[in-house]
Amino acid sequence: QVRLVESGGGLVQPGGSLRLSCAASGFPFDAYHMEWYRQAPGKEYELVADITAAGSSTNYADSVKGRFTVSRDNDKNMVYLQMNNLKPEDTAVYYCQRPGWPEYRGQGTQVTVSS
Repeated sequence: QVRLVESGGGLVQPGGSLRLSCAASGFPFDAYHMEWYRQAPGKEYELVADITAAGSSTNYADSVKGRFTVSRDNDKNMVYLQMNNLKPEDTAVYYCQRPGWPEYRGQGTQVTVSS
């Protein structure tokens, strides 16, 4: 079955960096566009970044442009989110998601940016 497992979250000070990873299994990973979303308390579920199946094109929310980088390794069935210059407003649970019918997402990983 489809499985997405995020890791790499944690507590970091403002200005710090984290690298999130998502291990995918149960489907032809290199055939799917992949997405990173986040959910902060009291806020909407937000698309943070996405990457095409081959990794040739990426898109970012305006709030993270220039600070976050999404990438993937199709040989390892992994997708990554490198987050630099983190801000308190980046605090959220981050989810890896495979779009489609149905769509799938992992259990999420908590990122807390605080001094």
